[in-house]
Amino acid sequence: MSTEYLPGVCNIGPGEIKRRRAVGVIGLIATVATFIVLIGSSRTTRILIFIPAMIFATGWMQARKKFCIAFGLLGTFNFGALGQLSKVEGAAAKSEDRATVIRIGLQALAIAVVITLITVLIPL
Repeated sequence: MSTEYLPGVCNIGPGEIKRRRAVGVIGLIATVATFIVLIGSSRTTRILIFIPAMIFATGWMQARKKFCIAFGLLGTFNFGALGQLSKVEGAAAKSEDRATVIRIGLQALAIAVVITLITVLIPL
């Protein structure tokens, strides 16, 4: 695991990764709970699963990629104590971070859309 900031590659350390993993687990639990609640509901109503699915996918992708979307957008990183942010220096590094934000966001969106489509299309 990287212990230093790498533009577009890694902008969070172990403590922040643990936080993102926890968000992913909470999102997964919420997704499963929502799925159970939606059994027997209309296909249109089942679209609501997108919200917890997106929370799950975003948390999981950030932990997996060791990259925080918010930090990437704000031009910051953290490898120290939680809440101890450092500023990204240089336009090129910020540009690489923003490109990674887009990739992670699109990957999380794709996961959430697939979960939503499965939930909407299967007979419940």
